Amino acid sequence: MGLIKEFKDFAMRGNVMDMAVGVIIGGAFGKIVTSLVNDILMPLVGKVLGNTDFTNLYAVLAGEVPAGTSLEQAREAGASVFAYGAFIQQVVDFLIVAFCIFMVIKGVNKLSNLRKKEEEEAAPAAPAGPTQEELLAEIRDLLKQK
Repeated sequence: MGLIKEFKDFAMRGNVMDMAVGVIIGGAFGKIVTSLVNDILMPLVGKVLGNTDFTNLYAVLAGEVPAGTSLEQAREAGASVFAYGAFIQQVVDFLIVAFCIFMVIKGVNKLSNLRKKEEEEAAPAAPAGPTQEELLAEIRDLLKQK
């Protein structure tokens, strides 16, 4: 029974629960970013670059593929392809996610710094005690009296 209790304590610890919530929210956030990239940004970038669909950018390594064939059709035809467009898509995904996370962390740090400043300003100043010289002078005077 000790192992089960120990596992329960571990699983219910605050850090593990926070991490689980983070993973779930991160998965949902990833879907949002993927949709943003695939459905909004990349079509705009492709339009600016001359109606380029990045997901269909590839180079044929082995096999015969007619010009204008989509990546999926080339793979179905048995051609060996180097799909660099998909890689470009993933890099753009990563950069957007990294930028969003950077902005969130920057905002959290700013709020944290503001809270620390408010706490420092609200904290009462410690009463000024006697200086070291004053304490030494007092000890000297007490020794003289004896």
